[in-house]
Amino acid sequence: MKKEYDLSSMKSRTNPYAAKLKKSVTIRLSEEILSYFKQMADESGVPYQSLINLYLRDCVIQQRKMDISWQGK
Repeated sequence: MKKEYDLSSMKSRTNPYAAKLKKSVTIRLSEEILSYFKQMADESGVPYQSLINLYLRDCVIQQRKMDISWQGK
């Protein structure tokens, strides 16, 4: 191996998979939900956005479905 390499002649290129990893979205969350995940983030040292992503990923893997039907009187 060489002691030093000349990288100045190398052409840089973008990672073709970077755009597929995560997508930026805007989502409205209640203050209660946001506070809950921020508290968990402080306790775990993981950013709250990552915790929300991990939770949603777990829902996808477990194929959890919500019952959002309205209960009539």
